[in-house]
Amino acid sequence: MWALRFHGVGNASATELGSPMATIERDGAPWLTIDCGSEGLTAFFAHYGEPPRALFVTHTHLDHVGGFERLFVSEYFDAARRGRMLVYVPASVVPLLHQRVGAYPNVLAEGGANFWDAFRVIPVGDAFWHDGVRIEVFPVRHHWPETAYGLRLRGSVVWTGDTRPIPEMLRKHADAGELIAHDCALHGNPSHSGIDDLEREYDAGVLSRCVLYHYASAADGDALEARGHRVAHPDEVFALAEATAERVVVA
Repeated sequence: MWALRFHGVGNASATELGSPMATIERDGAPWLTIDCGSEGLTAFFAHYGEPPRALFVTHTHLDHVGGFERLFVSEYFDAARRGRMLVYVPASVVPLLHQRVGAYPNVLAEGGANFWDAFRVIPVGDAFWHDGVRIEVFPVRHHWPETAYGLRLRGSVVWTGDTRPIPEMLRKHADAGELIAHDCALHGNPSHSGIDDLEREYDAGVLSRCVLYHYASAADGDALEARGHRVAHPDEVFALAEATAERVVVA
């Protein structure tokens, strides 16, 4: 029983739609959360009533990592939780994430704490294991090479993160019928896909599996739907097919 819940679907200026963030659920419980923007994290707490159990970071723009200071407080000052939240970070993104959220001197005024003491950070390459399930990681086209990544839970879902069209990656990482959560606005730019870009680059089969997020306004979301595309809305849940990813038994 897999599902994808969107906590926020807007771009960096569309705060009323929430920062782009989602959670893969298993049997109704949060299993792996993707990104940690401020508005998205507020929606996460409102729904689940507790911090995420595990996070994957796609990249370090603040609408995707702006909630980390709040998580530091929730995790560091709870002895039962300190150092337990899994944070999976593509290896090339680790120094960027540290510069963005972890490098402030003396995270506590009295000293004695490092920002990452609150978390269990796991650098990842082209795949990682979470809860005994193998998840694929792939680079996307956003802003600068090797700074932004997507993920795939084989057979269930592909999350592109912020990106221009990536037909070559989807041919490799979305070839098992997965739902594709794809960055898409009404109008594209050098760092993000527009709907004209997707309609030009992807065939009808791929587009039929796409659910679009990271758009600029509710009106733009309506316009995307009017063109015949599925559009995600805040707190919307999409049922996923059973994952076919490689698994091991976790003791």
